[in-house]
Amino acid sequence: MLNYLIFILTIAGIYAVLSQSLVLSWGMGGIVNLGLAGFFGIGAYTSAMVTKWGGLPLPVGFALAMLAAALAGLVVTFSTLRLRDDYLAIITLGFSEVLRIVANNEVAWTGGSDGISGIPGALPRSSGLSYALFWLCLVSAVAFINFLVLRRLVAAPWGRALRAVRDDAVVAAVAGKPVTRIKAQTFALSTAMAGLAGAMFGHFGSYVAPDMFQPLITIYIFLAVTLGGNGRPAGAVLGAYVLVAFLELTRFGAEQVGGISPLQAAALREITVAAVLLVLMRVRPRGLLPELNQKAPQRPPNSPERPTP
Repeated sequence: MLNYLIFILTIAGIYAVLSQSLVLSWGMGGIVNLGLAGFFGIGAYTSAMVTKWGGLPLPVGFALAMLAAALAGLVVTFSTLRLRDDYLAIITLGFSEVLRIVANNEVAWTGGSDGISGIPGALPRSSGLSYALFWLCLVSAVAFINFLVLRRLVAAPWGRALRAVRDDAVVAAVAGKPVTRIKAQTFALSTAMAGLAGAMFGHFGSYVAPDMFQPLITIYIFLAVTLGGNGRPAGAVLGAYVLVAFLELTRFGAEQVGGISPLQAAALREITVAAVLLVLMRVRPRGLLPELNQKAPQRPPNSPERPTP
């Protein structure tokens, strides 16, 4: 039972990092990333390949996973500069599916549909509880550091400029904000976080395969961010943990319903999740932790006032 709880908390922590990634791009920047699972997979495969076949240490694998996901995010961003934001969402979804199909058919690098097994996990899996606790602490620490970084970004001038771009890119551009650069930076940081989450997921489970990066992951993360509040880093963390807890509760609840097949039980779970989300959006349309209005920075005392035009 203890191992199961640690496993669930670790997965929830990985989902929290993914949710923070989405809060940065969608909640704070207004950039809809429907290909989150693809960048999640890029991080998982990159770290798995360089640590297992290249013999590189785990921190280097994490860094390369973030770099690979960020570079992929920049490629997607700059390829859609002349398109509306709606098309960026469609392109990210297609990009994610192309990556999954390539991983499923490329045997030399990704192992094809069999995936990559035996990924190093810092500690031997035979260590049992120590292995599980190590990954729980590592994932929780990364989620907490991400939270602090995002809190800092929200309060910084860059964060205020990002929200201005989200609210009205034309007005932000007229005010002198580099809209294209801000969007590219935001998407690169967001996809780097998703790549880091994928790297931790691959090393924790010691196995990655294309079927593990279905679009359903993206849907779950959107649910978590919507549940917690899409404009606050704390909402992303809360939504991820609540979502994972609810998914596990519905798993046990569906098993208790008699007279239905396993396939029907799985469908019942998804229906329950959708129904709860609809009720929540009716009761709390801005999530459990709605975005707070940011106060304008105060003028230092004794500073000269700006002349009135």
